[in-house]
Amino acid sequence: MSWVEAAPAKVNLFLHVGPVEVDGYHPLCSLVAFADVGDRLMLDPDGTPGLSVVGPFAGALTGASAAQSDNLVLRALAAWAAATGLDTSGLSLTLDKRLPIAAGLGGGSADAGAALRLVQRYLAPEQDGEPLVRAAQVVGADGPMCLAAVSAWAEGRGQVLTPEPRLPTLHAVLVNPGLPSPTGAVYGAFDRLGAGRADRPADPVRWDAGAVIGWLAEQRNDLEAPALLNTPAIGAALDAVRAEGQARLVRMSGSGATVFGLYDDAGSAARAAGALAEAHPGWWVRPARLG
Repeated sequence: MSWVEAAPAKVNLFLHVGPVEVDGYHPLCSLVAFADVGDRLMLDPDGTPGLSVVGPFAGALTGASAAQSDNLVLRALAAWAAATGLDTSGLSLTLDKRLPIAAGLGGGSADAGAALRLVQRYLAPEQDGEPLVRAAQVVGADGPMCLAAVSAWAEGRGQVLTPEPRLPTLHAVLVNPGLPSPTGAVYGAFDRLGAGRADRPADPVRWDAGAVIGWLAEQRNDLEAPALLNTPAIGAALDAVRAEGQARLVRMSGSGATVFGLYDDAGSAARAAGALAEAHPGWWVRPARLG
């Protein structure tokens, strides 16, 4: 029997970013939510040791790169093994890659977080979570938040997390125009533009969905403008979601290229997703629940 762990997509509902600091990192403030769509990790107790990649976006992760030590799943597991003394080299893992690559959805970090949760559940279910957190940190700022995979405020470099259980379920459509948006290049353009600040807004007056969407509309994604400079197709995706007409809010997630619309209810989101998928058959379009 295979063991399975979801790797949900991470969505930055807003993303405020400050100028680069002397250590080379950018301070940020974001409210992140996780979707009911994403990748999946599977562990086969009787399978061949190693990591294999399947799914609609497996082709973007070649067999060679899936086996390299810089793969985020393997890097996280190596850090966890070093911290715990437990051997993960004999495990048979399969990554079902359903999220686009370099999409602003935390895909690689979500995969690493899912792998860590899965392997601890399989090998050391009674162990405390501190080695998991340390291992998640090696994959970058998104690592700890994708390990927790709960709605949260992310501050500092993204590693200072405050869970936000008041965030309601938000109905969304996720749209990716089929082009990657590499994070490093986006931050390079951000630095050239010289705009943004890592301010944390005051909480919404109320935490019902309507009030939260209205409050989010007052916030920003400071990486949207630099991402558009590098990948103009993101603008086409933003325009298409706006033009469809049912979204209460349209914004880019993370460093792109995925954009999202927020809707009043699941029916509106489903209808919008259908219309967008029909109009743009080459794009990745998914209705989703966030939070």
